[in-house]
This record gives sequence, structure tokens and C-alpha cells, in this order.
Amino acid sequence: MALSRIWAAFILVSILVAGIRYAFVPADKEIFSNMVVGKAGDGGQSADGIIETCTHAVTLALGLIGIMALFMGLVSIAEQAGGMRFLARITAPFFSKLFPELPKGHPAMGHMVMNFSANLLGLDNAATPFALKAMESLQELNTDKTTASNSQIMFLCLHASGLQLIPVSMIALRAAARAPDPTDIFIPIVIATFITTLASMSIVAVRQKINLFQPVILAWIGSLSLLIAALVFYLRTLSADGVQSFSRALSGGIILFIFLLIVGVALYRKINIFDAFVQGAKGGFETAVRIIPYLVGMLVAISMLRTSGTFGVIIDGLKHFFTAIGTDTRFVDGLPTALIKPLTSAGARGMLVDTMNTLGKDSFAARLSAILQGSSESTFYVVAVYYGSVAIRNTRYSIGAMLLADLVSIVSSIFLCYLFFG
Repeated sequence: MALSRIWAAFILVSILVAGIRYAFVPADKEIFSNMVVGKAGDGGQSADGIIETCTHAVTLALGLIGIMALFMGLVSIAEQAGGMRFLARITAPFFSKLFPELPKGHPAMGHMVMNFSANLLGLDNAATPFALKAMESLQELNTDKTTASNSQIMFLCLHASGLQLIPVSMIALRAAARAPDPTDIFIPIVIATFITTLASMSIVAVRQKINLFQPVILAWIGSLSLLIAALVFYLRTLSADGVQSFSRALSGGIILFIFLLIVGVALYRKINIFDAFVQGAKGGFETAVRIIPYLVGMLVAISMLRTSGTFGVIIDGLKHFFTAIGTDTRFVDGLPTALIKPLTSAGARGMLVDTMNTLGKDSFAARLSAILQGSSESTFYVVAVYYGSVAIRNTRYSIGAMLLADLVSIVSSIFLCYLFFG
């Protein structure tokens, strides 16, 4: 129900704001037409209209078919070879505390490990199919097939927190803009994503009455903290080109190692590899098609918010508010990225590029936008795609928990930007 109300609110508020602008702003007499058939960039329009957004949503879903078929085919081979249950046994001491509903050794633990590992290494193409497979596995244990389970909520909130060790996309964007030091936002982003992940875990744990101070959980979090610190220390010794080169080598090497390990073990276990791959790949195709209605609905509502000028009203209001109370307002110019990030990652990336072009690639607002863009995933995209893939309609407190974690991400990103860049 929460998602239905939010979706309806997006549409109603958009139309209301557009109506007010049409009635009182002489220059906005084309706003209704722009909202329906407009295209991003035409006459300064910030986003595609409804028609173009529908096309983009379907194109986006169809674009997932190949990569999802590949990785879900590999997951199918790994499952038949016992790989998922092996991962589940290794991580059982930690996941049994964080996901108490999961039976010991359930394959869902292995799927979640693969997803979290892919996110950590910035392997977005691999993380998506692993997350979808994890949701399918968790759905098998769900007694109410239309309502999100506790385990599904915990998993998606952790996934949406976007914990990563190498924010290569942000470094690449700043390098493309010819920033003198594209990697100067590296440490703030890693710290921000870690804080956001801890916040997500804590918010859901409080709601589900999970004790995070258990020795096993503290040991895993401590080990991950040491790993992040060690990687940060090493990467700080590299140049900007060195960081990107290392990241590409690590990411590509990890994917190829996964291929080698899965196929090698399957051969040893005498699995019919190709049949297993095809069986899993079919599931990837079906999942990509199944999420299209959810993706179209959510992206259209977000498009209406952007093309109606609602974001502009909010940003202007924030600027006036912080100016009136006498605080430093440098961070306000970076907030458009923060406000649009929960709705659309592509839109937030566009906001980041626009901020760099308008205010300067090394401006405070540009650096803050980069940290905000790299510190979490897009909440409503995550909800639409992953819950949609298993036909969950009642998301319970998922959206509230994710948005609260997004707020923590915004506050911590602003603090870190002031800490590192004054």
C-alpha cells in the first residue's frame, strides 16, 4: 500500500504543480505538452516526457535480458554444482543472525553473498541478476507471496545502501570532466557508503528486533572495516589513472575468476553444464520481461515530477530557507543530486554532470554531488525492479527504512565534504 500511495502522490503533485505554473507563469504555456511528449534537452527540458519515458523503461528492461540471462545461467550451474550451498555454509554464522528466518544452509545466503560481493567491487552488471536471484530464493520461503518478508526487507535495504570499495564510475566522470585530481572524492564516497550501510542495517534491525551487538556480527563488520581501510590505504598510493586501471583489472579478473570457478567445479562434479546454463538463462529472460510494468509505472511518475518543475520549487525553497537562517549555503547547490537520487540514478548522474559544468568540476557543490551520487542506490528503482520481479505489492516499511537511510547518506555526505574540502 505504501508504494501505491507514493506513486499516486507523485502523479497528483506533478499535475497540481504543472497546473499552477500554467496558470501563473506566462512562459510555461507548453508545460502540459512537454510533460507528455517532450524530450530531454528540447528547449532546456530536464527530462523526457511520458511517451519517451515509457519507451526508455522498456528499452532499459530489454537491455537487461542479455546480462541477466548470462549470470542467472551461471548461477544455475553453480547451484547444481553445490556452489550456493557452499557459500551459504561459509556465511551462515553471520547471515543466521542478520536473517534469522532463513533455514541453515539455504541457497539464498549464497545468492546474497554474490550480490554483496559484486556491489563491493562495483560490478553493477553482475550485482543486478544476483540480487534478482536472491529475491527469488527468499520468495520461496515467504509465506505471504504478495507481502515483503523480513528477510527480503533486510536484503533490499542493504542492497540499496550501495556499499562499494572502488567508486570507479564517479572517478571516471570526474576524469572525463578533466578534474585536476579525479580521485579526491574516493575516500569520502567509501566512508559515506559504509555509514549508509550501517544505518540501513541498524534501521531494519531495530524494526525487526535483531541484536547487532552479537559477537559474530561485530566480528564481520570489523573485518569489513579493516578490508576497506587496507584498500583505501593502497589506492591512495596510486595515481588517478592507476586507480582506474587497477579497478578495471580487478573487476574483469573477478568476473573471469567466477566463470573459471563455476565451470571448473561443475566439470569436476560432472554436471550437464550447458543444459544447466540454458535452464537458468531462461529464467533471466522471463524476469527481465516481468519487471517491465513496474519499471514503466515508476519511471513515468518520476518523469512527471521532473518535467512539472516540482524539483525546482523544492530546491528554491531550500535555498531560501538556509539563507534565511544564516547557514553556509554552498551545499545547497549539490542537493539536486541528493533529491533526485532516490528516484533515478541516471537523473542524479545528469545532475552531477550539470553541476560540474555550471559551477566548476572542483567546486564544493560538484564534489558534494559526486559523493552523494556514489553513496547509495536509487530507492524507488530498487523497490520497483526487485519487488516487481517477485510480484510483491505490500512493501511494508521498506520504503521508509530506505529513505531514512538516504537521509543519513545525505547528512554524512555533506559532513564529509566539509571535512575533506572545507
